[in-house]
Amino acid sequence: MEQRDFDKVRASVKQQCGRKVIIQLDKGRNKVDVQKGVIKGAYPSVFTILVDDKDDDKPAQLLSFSYTDIITKDIRMKLY
Repeated sequence: MEQRDFDKVRASVKQQCGRKVIIQLDKGRNKVDVQKGVIKGAYPSVFTILVDDKDDDKPAQLLSFSYTDIITKDIRMKLY
């Protein structure tokens, strides 16, 4: 992993702030969690996604991820 990869991912996420995304979280042992949310903020070492599952009775959650999670493919994001 190089610094320019990290900077490229950070710039891409920052550019997409406010957009809706589908995230796939790799939970290990072949378990994947898929959620929809909105990118809320991009900070120097992390970014946040607000996940609001309107189908469930759960309140909205603000999840934070590191840019290295994207580089190592612990999470995958797609715009929708």
